[in-house]
Amino acid sequence: MTKPGIIFGNLVTVIGGYFLAAGGRFEPWLFLAVVLGTSLVVASGCVFNNIIDRDIDGHMARTQSRAMVTGEISIPIALLFGCLLGIVGFGLLAWMTTPLATGFAALGFAIYVGAYSLYLKRHSVYSTLIGSLSGASPPVIGYCAVTGTFDLGALLLLIIFSMWQMPHSYAIAIFRFDDYASASIPVLPVKHGIAVAKRHIVIYTVLFVIASVMLSVAGYTGWAYAIVAVAVGGYWLSITLRGFRTTNDQAWARKVFGISIVVVTALSVMMSLDSRMPIAESLLSLASG
Repeated sequence: MTKPGIIFGNLVTVIGGYFLAAGGRFEPWLFLAVVLGTSLVVASGCVFNNIIDRDIDGHMARTQSRAMVTGEISIPIALLFGCLLGIVGFGLLAWMTTPLATGFAALGFAIYVGAYSLYLKRHSVYSTLIGSLSGASPPVIGYCAVTGTFDLGALLLLIIFSMWQMPHSYAIAIFRFDDYASASIPVLPVKHGIAVAKRHIVIYTVLFVIASVMLSVAGYTGWAYAIVAVAVGGYWLSITLRGFRTTNDQAWARKVFGISIVVVTALSVMMSLDSRMPIAESLLSLASG
């Protein structure tokens, strides 16, 4: 119910955000708190998502054996489990990190469980775009746990990982097209066709590559990071462009998805290793001033 794969993916990005902000410094207790706290909050969100989606999960081949669909776990037990995970996770972040990091965890949780799972996933083609903000929250949590401010670096992380979510998610929707159609979920490929989704995948991949390089342009990372970002992002883009001439959309989409995992891992590792962390004023302070 906690979806370990999703937890691990978010773990990679929260660590990247933490080390980007740390700039070579390491506080073991803060690191442990942000990693464990964020993982528990993500796990809590996944449990609530399973509860909310139990009806539509029954229509999808890959989810119809989930515990909430089969009745193996009751709703009260699942609610208790989800609440306990969330209470411990948010409590740990509030106690050991910063108010801003805790606030972004709450924002990501609210978007994923409230806006996305409860309404947008079932009713809007824009659910992926809004939901991407939730998926982009972990690296910002890691970053703000160190800095305590929302500066240009935090903003760039939010944009980078939001843009990454789009081709990643649309690729899933293409190779799981029949599942989404069966459950009447209005994702872009189902609502407007695979050809339209392919164009969006390419556009968002281009925006992702541009945004990822901006970390170096703004001075938050060195050029080693920039070289890797251009290399992996460029390769990912070349694969997305093949979608316009492929005869097997599902196989192509699976490759786009698989490479997206490599890309986000490479960027998270490089921003950890090549952090330059300039002294930057908080964007919130600039706005209030």
